[in-house]
Amino acid sequence: MTFEVMPAVDMKNGKCVQLIQGQPDNERISLDDPIAVARDWIQQGAKTLHLIDLDGAIEGERKNKNLIEKIVALAREEGVSIQVGGGIRSYEDAAELLEIGVDRVILGTAAVENPELVARLAGDFGSEHINVALDSKEGKVSIKGWTELADQTAPELGRILEEKGAGSILFTNIDSEGLMEGINAQPTIDLVKSVNIPVIASGGVTTLEDIKELKKTGAIGVVVGSALYTDKFTLTEAINTISEED
Repeated sequence: MTFEVMPAVDMKNGKCVQLIQGQPDNERISLDDPIAVARDWIQQGAKTLHLIDLDGAIEGERKNKNLIEKIVALAREEGVSIQVGGGIRSYEDAAELLEIGVDRVILGTAAVENPELVARLAGDFGSEHINVALDSKEGKVSIKGWTELADQTAPELGRILEEKGAGSILFTNIDSEGLMEGINAQPTIDLVKSVNIPVIASGGVTTLEDIKELKKTGAIGVVVGSALYTDKFTLTEAINTISEED
């Protein structure tokens, strides 16, 4: 499986934003047209777009639903995959997204609190379409928009949700997320070793070297947000860096 660099399009109140440490009122970047941003990533060579409805993640209401539908339609025209997360709290939320052509739905809080939801969706739509987000803070999985900590670690929950039918895991190291201070690869390595399903890494990528380091962990891809939006490197440069490694 080819390692992918997946640009993030995080939406809040109809805009494309990048938050520092996931804090709703702590925006580093705010751009008015998420569809134009998505189109630019596709033109630069993205094979997968990572869409997050931050209003959904933080408040539970998917306010950016119409924007997401338009980006999904654009991506389908271009043959680009889409994974979507943020506020997917129910079977109906996930099913609606999968039925409009989303390739992977990302379940966070809902998967942790109700693993049977993962089993039901995997049974009806196929494991390959069901991703679970495990966001780790101080060694524990964080839920509800990073406002609460679960009792389990990411490897512990990863094994449970793999058994329920999850086809992949999105792992975010919150301790590094949004700070632009580089990555800590060890938690990703620990999770990759603990499960048999693919892991996508996220959190703290600042340089092209960070991407190379995460590729070595055994993850199948990396989500990149702030580093792209603050011009640390371009998506094209990141994709070329990975190609040179192969």
